[in-house]
Amino acid sequence: MENQTQMLIVMIAYMVFIILIGFYQGRKVKTGSDFAIADKKLPGWVAALSERATGESSWALLGLPGAAYATGLLEIWTAIGCVTGILFAWILLAWRLRDAAEKYKVDTFTDYIAKSHGEVGKWIRVVGSSTIVFFFFFYVGAQFIGGGKTLENLFGIQKIYGMLLVVGLVIPYTIYGGFRSVTYTDVVQAIIMIITLIIAPIAGIIYLSNMPEGLVYASNISEALSNAGDSYSTFTGGAVLQEGSPLEGTLNNFFPNMRNVVSGLGTGIIIAGAFSWFFGYLGGQPQLSMRFMAITDAREAKKARNIGVIWTIIAYIGALMIGWIGIAIFGPKGLADQETVMPEVLTTIFHPVIAGLLITGVLAAIISTANSLLILSSTELSENIIKPLRKGKLDSHTSLLTSRIVTAILSIIALVLAYYSPSDLIYTIVGYVWAGIGSTFSVVILLTLFWKRYHGIAAIITIISGLLFTIIWISTGMDKIITSRLLTFIVAGVVAVLSTYLIKKRKLN
Repeated sequence: MENQTQMLIVMIAYMVFIILIGFYQGRKVKTGSDFAIADKKLPGWVAALSERATGESSWALLGLPGAAYATGLLEIWTAIGCVTGILFAWILLAWRLRDAAEKYKVDTFTDYIAKSHGEVGKWIRVVGSSTIVFFFFFYVGAQFIGGGKTLENLFGIQKIYGMLLVVGLVIPYTIYGGFRSVTYTDVVQAIIMIITLIIAPIAGIIYLSNMPEGLVYASNISEALSNAGDSYSTFTGGAVLQEGSPLEGTLNNFFPNMRNVVSGLGTGIIIAGAFSWFFGYLGGQPQLSMRFMAITDAREAKKARNIGVIWTIIAYIGALMIGWIGIAIFGPKGLADQETVMPEVLTTIFHPVIAGLLITGVLAAIISTANSLLILSSTELSENIIKPLRKGKLDSHTSLLTSRIVTAILSIIALVLAYYSPSDLIYTIVGYVWAGIGSTFSVVILLTLFWKRYHGIAAIITIISGLLFTIIWISTGMDKIITSRLLTFIVAGVVAVLSTYLIKKRKLN
């Protein structure tokens, strides 16, 4: 009980600090553009740390360590896919999106696509914003679930009350300060996250080496993975293609009595599925691309790139190692919920005060992404759908008030959806969004930036096809065979190219 009290005091102090920063920055917000994109005047270091905190969320501190705990070395392919995608985005896309945002004077992600394809800009705004808002309800919900899990694990709070507490912490300053408050609080949270992901693996290795034999599952990561079996200790997952699985059954239909072929193809598909997170980072995650667009100038964009790349490499190594350290401490079946491995490891190896501070990194990740997604969704909805429907141009006060009201309403809807979500697994929920939004819009962004022939009608068809394919593929259970993160990108890409060649550029309105 004393340990819980000490951790709670540390976490409360941290959250008060974050809230104060949020409200302080919110005082500078005077217009709708300030609320939506900080008037495109973010310093590079702020944009980089905010983008990384937002991009990693509960995924990197709960989902990825949990997956590493559950699958061992196989999860390296997920990390490689993510890191490669992030590096690609920072090196090749970030400065281009910043320049494009300045050129077109845009305040939202969809606004950039619409102004790049002006002949059907109105329809792109409606279709693009509706798609983003629809999927982001579930993404925000995943963050609320992550917060509920963390607080339930640490303090025995029922998950629904933990989710309500996270909402109570996130919403007030997000509504007040919008994008500006969110990005500057993200900076603090990115620092806490990277400290956690550096210190925890180092301390975990020292802890294991000093523990007497028999008190932990293994004395080091290598021994833990080896003891856990081939499915943990090989990069291909060993016997990961289980007999009777949907993938195994499908491949047997195509290659009857050819077990070696089935096994090889199955392993390849599984590795490709893990790597497929790569495609969501190619400009298709609006909450990340908005950070690129908000950077104040090209010089700051270069600084942001360097910070973002270094942060990413360190963070992913740390996240994987924490999952594997969890195997060494608890054994491969020692935790009822794989996604509690991060807080379980921290509370095992650290003094409660230190553990409380580092576990705050988990809440930091959750909060930084939840508020970023809410701001993105509310600005997409208010700027591209609600405000255009109102007659006459809104003054700055009314525009800002509308954005704040929409943010509040969306947060309530996201909380309800999270409560009734059919899956509690953050990894799964984020994976769905990564396909429907990330894989689809990555195609749209890449072709908009690099292919002059690509036009607005093709962009609309790409968005709709990606949305429909993702929903159908997942709802029919086919995602268990081949991930929609990979296939949505392929399908959306094929549709984009075909519609560009087959449909002439013309006006729809």
